Amino acid sequence: MTRQFLWGLLSLGMLLNVCPTILSADEMPTVKVSNIRRVFHNGEHNAFTDMVRFQGRYYLTFRSCPEGHMIHPTASVIILASDDLQMWQQVHRFRVKRRDTRDPHFLVFQERLFVYTGTWYSGENSLDPSLYDMNHHLGYAAWTADGEKWHSPIMLDGTFGHYIWRAATYGGKAYLCGRRKLEFEIDGKGEGREIESLMLESEDGLIWRKKAIFQPIEGDETAFAFEDDGSVLAIGRGFGREPAQVLRAQKPWIEWDRVPLDRYIGGPLLVRWGERWVVGGRRLAGPKTLMYWLVENQLHEFAELPSGGDTSYPGFIALSPTRAVMSWYSSHEHDAGGNQITAIYLADLEIHD
Repeated sequence: MTRQFLWGLLSLGMLLNVCPTILSADEMPTVKVSNIRRVFHNGEHNAFTDMVRFQGRYYLTFRSCPEGHMIHPTASVIILASDDLQMWQQVHRFRVKRRDTRDPHFLVFQERLFVYTGTWYSGENSLDPSLYDMNHHLGYAAWTADGEKWHSPIMLDGTFGHYIWRAATYGGKAYLCGRRKLEFEIDGKGEGREIESLMLESEDGLIWRKKAIFQPIEGDETAFAFEDDGSVLAIGRGFGREPAQVLRAQKPWIEWDRVPLDRYIGGPLLVRWGERWVVGGRRLAGPKTLMYWLVENQLHEFAELPSGGDTSYPGFIALSPTRAVMSWYSSHEHDAGGNQITAIYLADLEIHD
């Protein structure tokens, strides 16, 4: 390759205003999506997935409800297990009396597998949206030491009035996202702007207390991860239709850097795949579940999953630095009678550098 040719390429890049770092194959490799399959549909509304590997098996969890997406006391959390990511069997299902269980998330902690779920109080019947009260929210858990015997539902002390979400571990302790109304304000129902998103801390996975603040206002679903030095990287869903945020803090997580992204992300996922960060979630316009590389404070799409309508909340397991499997839910398909269904899906991902 001649020097003149190299200079020609450089000049072309300058003319096109191309940034070599942004185009780096090391940062944004091609990802092949394959083996897309529907793994669960029981005629109910199935949504809000998560995945984990525990003691050599794979686990998948989600919420299932015969009455739909909204707040119903008939909702339950289902947990499936698999040895090969192809054949799945139900190993546990639980409900909480007079409460809507939703948004289940896994955590492997102290040699136990926890499933955490936030629950809206509903009473004996489905709850009208005008009556949604975050101050009545309460976290529950199921846990197992062997994947066979499950303990549930277990109320989580310290989570009353908190809408709990994703969890992580660091330094021998468990951490959980829990958002709540500022000072547990009693005026107004549902979720408004006066919401703070907190990092809760626990020594046993069952009793929780406030540790840090992800977002002091307009807080929402927050996916977070710890670096080896204890620093935190997080993706916070924006209020309403507003853009998501990249959140960063050094231990002890008092001072936070909050940078808006260029798009909304519903039901965000944040996970490390090899040396890279992966973000997943829902796009609003023409709803789709998308996957991105996170480079600095920029998202670069690498996959659009078959999806539509009510969709998102992906789960993810890195099988190797180049192979992974992900879950999500979607309502883009119909049953034999032509009725729209909301089902759980998996896909295999493979990096091609």
